[in-house]
Amino acid sequence: MLPRIAIIGRPNVGKSSLFNRLAGRRISIVDPTPGVTRDRVSHTVEILPPVELSAGEPRYAELVDTGGYGVYTAEGKRFDDIGEDLSRLTGAIESQIRAATEEADLILFVVDAQSGVTPLDQTIATMLRRNGHAGKVMLVANKVDDESWEAHALDAASLGFGEAIVFSATSGYRKRNFFEILWERIPAESSSAPVAEMKLAIVGRRNSGKSSLINTLAGEPRVIVSEIAGTTRDAVDVRFEIDGKSMLAIDTAGVRKRKSWADEIEEFAHHRMLQAIMRADVGVLMLDATEKVSQIEKRLAQELQDQHKPTVIGVNKWDLVKGTLKPNDYLKYLEQELPGLEFAPIVFLSAKTREGVRDLVRMAFNLHHQSGHRETTGRLNAVIRDILTERGPSSKLGTKARVFYVSQIDVRPPTIVMVVNKPDLFKGQYERYLVNQLRDHLPFSEVPIRLLFSERKRMKLSELRAQSSSRRRGTDEE
Repeated sequence: MLPRIAIIGRPNVGKSSLFNRLAGRRISIVDPTPGVTRDRVSHTVEILPPVELSAGEPRYAELVDTGGYGVYTAEGKRFDDIGEDLSRLTGAIESQIRAATEEADLILFVVDAQSGVTPLDQTIATMLRRNGHAGKVMLVANKVDDESWEAHALDAASLGFGEAIVFSATSGYRKRNFFEILWERIPAESSSAPVAEMKLAIVGRRNSGKSSLINTLAGEPRVIVSEIAGTTRDAVDVRFEIDGKSMLAIDTAGVRKRKSWADEIEEFAHHRMLQAIMRADVGVLMLDATEKVSQIEKRLAQELQDQHKPTVIGVNKWDLVKGTLKPNDYLKYLEQELPGLEFAPIVFLSAKTREGVRDLVRMAFNLHHQSGHRETTGRLNAVIRDILTERGPSSKLGTKARVFYVSQIDVRPPTIVMVVNKPDLFKGQYERYLVNQLRDHLPFSEVPIRLLFSERKRMKLSELRAQSSSRRRGTDEE
């Protein structure tokens, strides 16, 4: 395991901005509304050595963003803009913060230099000392946007963790100094580059059981599970090792119709979900067996198809309906409702009872293996030749379809290029037929295949002469 760095602090001190600055891209949602970050959002970061250490190696760590501690203040007073749903989640959010500090090798305790030390900052400092974490704390005075704010950061020393490191996550002021100090605090012996892992994006509508599946895999409450719709906001990365294989599962915000979005935060969460699909190797489309397939699931299925992502359809809460529903009947139902994913494997499971969860993970690894297979050019050409012999594309104009060459140029997804005389003859309905036939003949039976058609162009006389001249020079040199 990589060293873990936890970022903690009260609401709105810039924890998520700091997380994004260290990650090098916008991962955590940044918004002034208290309670936007709820779960532990993690990302592997690379910290470069100080400039003067030319022989120094980068150090890697798992960076963890947490929610704001004290959505309710120490005096029990509530923020004016906190909603009733968020008030019910406060205990779960703070439980996630405590877990992050327990597991961390280094804690970045962030305070706001512009607003000064508050009673809630003092409460957090007391909590860290009481739990024996004082030796792991690196105090960060954020929002020091320029030199004029540096004096304001001196007050943070009253928290008892020494002089604060001044920094601005927004502007990058004193960035070099901050990164150098951070590099020195990361344990060198356990910070080597992370191994490759399968990335699994779990998507679905609200309350379909995505977070419950993550917690079942983790064996602990890694993300907050609540009956409150929309509890998960960020895309939450959780790393596992199962049967000796590394996996990163991405819990995403539940999807609902765009017209029902409550605010800009929900729009951000939706974009995080789309980005999770984009960076994933395999997708899990979570269905709720107690609900009918809706337009939401159909849109998600289309997104997975458009991005050519191998997909496992996870039918969750099967324990609640298996007395009244038969698997074969449900399979026929899904063929009608999700026709574009007819090749995708289906796993019936219960994230609550763990039934079928292991099968889902094994199937995900199987799809990852399938999509990484590279077929030989000879085998591809032979298969295409047999398919065309049995049924070739038709043309009303009588043009005969010809395939000159076939080659696989990429994996994940398997990408096959066909050099043909008329690409338009192969596109559309015949392309779908061709993909289905390739699944039957090649080890890509349950994953998307990307087909590209290229037209063989006639070479100009000048190009032929140049090619001939090049060949003659090569012969003379030999």
